[in-house]
Amino acid sequence: MRGFVQGVGFRWFTRQQAQLLGCTGYVRNDPRGDRVEVVAEGSKDVLEDLMRRLRQGPPGTQVTHGETELQESTGEFGHFQVRR
Repeated sequence: MRGFVQGVGFRWFTRQQAQLLGCTGYVRNDPRGDRVEVVAEGSKDVLEDLMRRLRQGPPGTQVTHGETELQESTGEFGHFQVRR
């Protein structure tokens, strides 16, 4: 996700939404400062719902761009976490 997404609680919002939907994976800030990387595993419908929620974001967020790349699930994640 790109835009005004750092310093506004976006990672914690992402974790909350992913957990509500039953996704596993992680969210972390990109070092460039204008992006947040989200890696999530779940069903296609659940992941599409997560993307819709993230495009709206928490108050104070302005998402200007979101890229999606679908890959096979690896099953490597036991839960959804915020990474640094």
